[in-house]
Amino acid sequence: MPIASKHATALRYRAVDIGQAELRYQHRLDGSWLLGSSEPLGPYPARLFDCLLQGAASHPQRTLVARRGADGQWQHISYADMLQRARAIGQALRDRGLSPQQPLLILSGNDLEHLQLAMGAMLAGVPYCPVSPAYSLLANNPDKLAHIIAKLTPGLVYASDGNAYARAILQVVPAELELVLASGEVPGRRCSRFASLLDTEPRDIDQQAANVTADDIAKFLFTSGSTKLPKAVPCTHRMLCSNQQMLRQTMPFFGSEPPVLVDWLPWNHTFGGSHNVGIALYNGGSYYIDDGKPTERDFAATLANLREISPTVYFNVPKGWEMLTEALEEDAALRDSFFARVKLFFFAGAGLSQAAWDRLERVSEQHCGERIRIMAGLGMTETSPSCTFATGSLMMAGYVGQPAPGVEVKLVPSDGKLEARFRGPHVMGGYWRDAELTAAAFDEDGFYCSGDALRFVNPEEPALGLMFDGRITEDFKLSSGTFVSVGPLRARIISDGAPYVQDAVITGLNRDDIGVMIFPRLDQCARLAALPANTPAATVLASDAVQAFFGCLLQQLNRGVTGSATRIARLCLLDEPPSIDHGEITDKGSINQRAVLARRSQAVEALYLEQHPLQVRPVPSAH
Repeated sequence: MPIASKHATALRYRAVDIGQAELRYQHRLDGSWLLGSSEPLGPYPARLFDCLLQGAASHPQRTLVARRGADGQWQHISYADMLQRARAIGQALRDRGLSPQQPLLILSGNDLEHLQLAMGAMLAGVPYCPVSPAYSLLANNPDKLAHIIAKLTPGLVYASDGNAYARAILQVVPAELELVLASGEVPGRRCSRFASLLDTEPRDIDQQAANVTADDIAKFLFTSGSTKLPKAVPCTHRMLCSNQQMLRQTMPFFGSEPPVLVDWLPWNHTFGGSHNVGIALYNGGSYYIDDGKPTERDFAATLANLREISPTVYFNVPKGWEMLTEALEEDAALRDSFFARVKLFFFAGAGLSQAAWDRLERVSEQHCGERIRIMAGLGMTETSPSCTFATGSLMMAGYVGQPAPGVEVKLVPSDGKLEARFRGPHVMGGYWRDAELTAAAFDEDGFYCSGDALRFVNPEEPALGLMFDGRITEDFKLSSGTFVSVGPLRARIISDGAPYVQDAVITGLNRDDIGVMIFPRLDQCARLAALPANTPAATVLASDAVQAFFGCLLQQLNRGVTGSATRIARLCLLDEPPSIDHGEITDKGSINQRAVLARRSQAVEALYLEQHPLQVRPVPSAH
């Protein structure tokens, strides 16, 4: 029986302290709902760097952050050492006149210098902005990076490697802007060295830090910009600190045992940079930078790190969880280290399929004799990020639980769904330098309009909490006027198609029936077809074994379906991966349906003409 039909209390789970506040709700006459937690939000620091100051005083030698060096050994920075470095860097930034109007721009992935710059900037009252490395290193089109620079007007640009970032810098960074590099050169540009910032003698930085307030901007984060140019979200200290307090009250064990994280999630995203780094800093924990990623090329580094460092809580996106589960099944040393002290699994960025969920629980139970609680929630850049958590007794794919303490949720009817809107100290005041976008983002009661749809697990029993119900803007109508709910259908395709489906895009706007375009997992498909890993994608996807699997999948997805709102009439495979240049995917791996449909309109047309070269036919036998 799948876990979706069981309560957590009926199974043996490793002990972990999880908040158990009750859900309060009110159904209003206009059809909307107001939801909140019965537990009030507790006090929190005024500035995020107060946690660094406290840590340097109470546990000065504890590791705050570590990363493997070129020799393969871990390089550690303690709380006391980080404060010393941050004071020097903060003074250097202050001496250069940086400000909210001229912030620090960071062109770098997750590294030790990046976090030192972030801490120093906050002490100086200077917002910093971590920019997706993909905009510089992977994208052929510099428009997004140019837009970010124009929007923020930075006073200084840092790049971890001048050689790697030179092309992007020379294309869009104004020549008069100072560049700071950790290594490498940018031809024709005068560059300072990161080490020179550390050599600065702190003078009035402590007084400057004392003047920083809760409502000052700590950093800027840009939304993914998958359909339009990225939007700049000012993240204040109040937003970040209140959200971390929400996290601690939701997961009280963070406060009783300093958390240990081994994490790769990019700091230019809110999940990695605000949520995860914040958990370590806010709770006196240690953050080990994982230079691996959930890709065939890079995942070995993640596994090597997890064999050495045992996390107390582990975060990943669904693809990472699927790859880790497969490795755990085969690697005893990895199991021993990974399960040694972990108390909680957490995923975000996309929904974890029920098949992947069940597989992870099986390997946990087989090795530990007990399961590890799997938790998810709902959050976004504009809410720094967390709004709801799956803290109730239900544990299943798609469940996002109930509001965290201090979060107000409004559910508003919209085209047959309920749009989630949020209000609280963790919500942004508005987009940076964009009054029009800000006005459109909030309703008349000051709630941020997320565009995400939620539904009650059981409308007759609202206290059970909420399920994710897709995006309002993704849904569409067929030519018959039948409404198609994209989120649940897409989640089912990904779950039933595991491990061969990376993602799916639903077609059918103003057409007679639903179609599906699938981004396959080419490595898994090649194994299924018994073909070498370097076989051309089209050859792999046209193989009999792959076509048979997806033909069976199409048959399975339509089994028992009676209406056009859920019946898939046609399906094709895509041999070109989603493009970050064209906004089809973020560097975190999130697919944007609208961008894919717009760019691949010819493929959609071929699908409906039954002329797509990788169109799949249903087969009657189960796979």
